[in-house]
Amino acid sequence: MNRESAVYAILFDLDGTLVDTVYAHVLSWQRAFAEAGMPIDAWRVHRRIGMSGGLFARAVAREVGYPLAAEQARFVQERHGEIFQQILPERRPLPGAVALLRQLREAGVPHGIATSGRRPDIDASLAALELPPDMVVVARGDVSRAKPAPDLFFACQQRLGVAAEDCYVVGDSVWDLLAARRARMFGVGLLSGGYGQDELLAAGAYRVYRDPAELGAALDELGVLP
Repeated sequence: MNRESAVYAILFDLDGTLVDTVYAHVLSWQRAFAEAGMPIDAWRVHRRIGMSGGLFARAVAREVGYPLAAEQARFVQERHGEIFQQILPERRPLPGAVALLRQLREAGVPHGIATSGRRPDIDASLAALELPPDMVVVARGDVSRAKPAPDLFFACQQRLGVAAEDCYVVGDSVWDLLAARRARMFGVGLLSGGYGQDELLAAGAYRVYRDPAELGAALDELGVLP
């Protein structure tokens, strides 16, 4: 392919990147662990947000010395989803998220969403973003492994029909950026999920922006616009 004529795509994480849901997830996981008899500090939960649910549950439990049996892991995951729906039945897009996605559609820039979240948990978030019916969305149930494995991003890239090396991954967690590096895609970090700029840069971010609004104003820095 002539690199000068390459088509570039943007792959977005969902929670903390496009919708303001990270801290509701933290509280939901914390309460679910507590119900399973495993009180865990919220900061420990936050540091793992962005992983797939199963890996998340095992990693957090292991960190505090509570190895989870398979049945306990399933219970914690299911309760997390139930509590999350109760805490945040309506979702709020992060500043500039809806406008950014609309800007990409109007400019003809290929883009999609690759999230460790599962359906139906993510449905309200997707609705809040005012997405068109043909929007490419890859969720946890669509792949065998989720972040920090690169499978979600590979699946999204393939559905968009763009080469992996021509993709930018936009995420708010170090797990998004680790998965992007493993996929050999450029990582772009957002501060809207609670990770610091230094952490995102150390995890491999090419650029770090405050939120989708700031990213939207600087798309020319990524060279994706026609």
